[in-house]
Amino acid sequence: MKKLFFAVLFLSYTTQAQITMTPDLLWKLGRVSLEDLSPDGRKALYGVTFFDIDENKGSKLIYEIPTSGGTASLLVDGEKNLSAAGYITSGQTWFIHAGQLFLKDGNRITQLTEIEGGIISGKVIGLSNGKLRILVVAEVPNPTYRLPQYKSLTKAKFRLYDDLMYRHWNYWEDTRVQHIFFADVPPAAERLQLSAFRDILEGEPYDAPLKPFGGSEQFVSTADGRYIFYTCKKLTGKDYAVSTNSDIYRYEVATDQTVNITSGQKGYDLNPVISPDGKLIAYLSMERDGYESDVPRLMLYDIATGTTRLAIENTYLHDVVWESNSTLLITYDDSATVQIGRVSIDLRRNRYALTPVTSGWYNYGSLRTAGGTLLATRMDMNHAPEVFRIDRRGQATQITQVNTGIYNAIRKPTVTRRMVPTTDGRQMLVWVILPPDFDPSKKYPVLLYCQGGPQSPVSQFYSFRWNFQVIASQGYIVVAPNRRGVPGFGREWNEAISGDWGGQPMRDYLSAIDHVAAEPWADESRMGAIGASYGGYSVYMLAGLHEGRFKALVSHCGLFDMKSWYGTTEELFFANWDLEGPYWADPMPRSYTEFSPSLYVDRWTAPLLVIHGELDFRVPVEQGLQAFQAAKLRGLPARLLLFPDEGHWVLKPQNALIWHSEFFRFLDTFLKN
Repeated sequence: MKKLFFAVLFLSYTTQAQITMTPDLLWKLGRVSLEDLSPDGRKALYGVTFFDIDENKGSKLIYEIPTSGGTASLLVDGEKNLSAAGYITSGQTWFIHAGQLFLKDGNRITQLTEIEGGIISGKVIGLSNGKLRILVVAEVPNPTYRLPQYKSLTKAKFRLYDDLMYRHWNYWEDTRVQHIFFADVPPAAERLQLSAFRDILEGEPYDAPLKPFGGSEQFVSTADGRYIFYTCKKLTGKDYAVSTNSDIYRYEVATDQTVNITSGQKGYDLNPVISPDGKLIAYLSMERDGYESDVPRLMLYDIATGTTRLAIENTYLHDVVWESNSTLLITYDDSATVQIGRVSIDLRRNRYALTPVTSGWYNYGSLRTAGGTLLATRMDMNHAPEVFRIDRRGQATQITQVNTGIYNAIRKPTVTRRMVPTTDGRQMLVWVILPPDFDPSKKYPVLLYCQGGPQSPVSQFYSFRWNFQVIASQGYIVVAPNRRGVPGFGREWNEAISGDWGGQPMRDYLSAIDHVAAEPWADESRMGAIGASYGGYSVYMLAGLHEGRFKALVSHCGLFDMKSWYGTTEELFFANWDLEGPYWADPMPRSYTEFSPSLYVDRWTAPLLVIHGELDFRVPVEQGLQAFQAAKLRGLPARLLLFPDEGHWVLKPQNALIWHSEFFRFLDTFLKN
């Protein structure tokens, strides 16, 4: 049915007059993920998530497609909702459905697990002895956490904590942790319960992979079955809350012994991947404890000798995959794009070189390589991710066409790039997105987009919330600066924001908007500022600094008062690094004395829309409540939009449509009407 629906959708759009992107149409797009590449490089698995607005949920279908291009087919008949899939051999795959692992061999499907409560993630690899190694992540009781028993008070509900961190992003810590389990079984095994698996962290009170965002990329097994390597932060309480010191651990199957292979490294160590010959582990490592946005260095660990080498530093890396025993492929931030690069390895001379593979105004991700084939997802500000094949010259060929029909049928904004001088004599890359059918003889309302992170680039991303294509298609010019603090422009530019949230980054924003406001087609009398997280903080900060520039402001999950935020956020390593310590430090950091938006409320003049998720524990909802209350007490037009069942992001389809509706209703009221 899904295929038929999108075929009809394609025909209806291509036979109509061209339209522009809208929030409703945005939710009709299929969201593409690259799942895996077959060992011979000839076939790929990719997922497409479609959303049913009436049901208020999505379902993910997984397809198989020739990497040379051609017709895709469903991996599993019946349009089952699959969460992940991968290859064991070129003719044998695994997939996860309804929280259980399944094996597909030809047309035969076998249920491998029957684990109570389901698995969180997992994978299957073929061992050299012919067996399958099944790796799953499942929850177990935390051996160190016990609630007191009040057996007579059966209707009481309470949480009780003696240490940090007691909540994280959008969930409360409780009596359970997630562990990695494995079982080595013949291919004919069926319906294994958790008791058939071995817990490689048995009795330990730690989460592996890291919560809340770590997945199967954080654990891997050698093909000979001897070792499992995994990521874990083996800290608890306050130590866990103030540190980023995760490590890579080597678990030896025969002895049940675990060794920390990164014990001398103080920051995040993540995502081990094994070379084709099984001799080396490549992984990402951050040098400094507590700095979540430190430069991820590429490290190489020799399994036989236990030695570690630094291969690449000072480049902001993302994906890492082995192309051969002497080359790796990576993705990295480069001047507001994400590109693919090739790393050559000369262990004998201890030499490593990074050579760009791709170029252009694109973001690449989800690398897979095998059999001489390289696949990746690619997106830009006018196109959601699709799967591409990249040749040795860096030329990309699109092999999935999930959303091609819709994109061919709409009139798109024009994305332009300019270099803007800053107040301290630097040059800043700024994207300026012009509405479809842009007419330079007309005047348009202008929106300054403030990026979150704060160490996150304004690259060629395609967001399903902060979607520049949708915003520009409603008749707005979008100004999106790569202000101080974003990666991809050198280490100094990236690190300049720490301790200076309300300083030079705010001046960068004003430089960008002033530069564009000088254009004849920009209406200076109809300008606004929008942003989320640190971008929401930026909106609150600019509310007291803009000197009449803006006539409407929208802040989503923004930080308003730095003292109260420090006292209620959860990942304190982030607050300690970026704010340069707590508010009781002596001397008190400028983050509290100069850079708290609450200090400048007496200067607020612009109408304000505050949006916040009540399950946001990163930037708790009280930040938004304080800002809204301040605006109303100042006598300003203000609106408060709360989502009781959302956290830092708005993820549910119907909530997202309300988000966009209120977003544009507010902006149109003050910038169009």
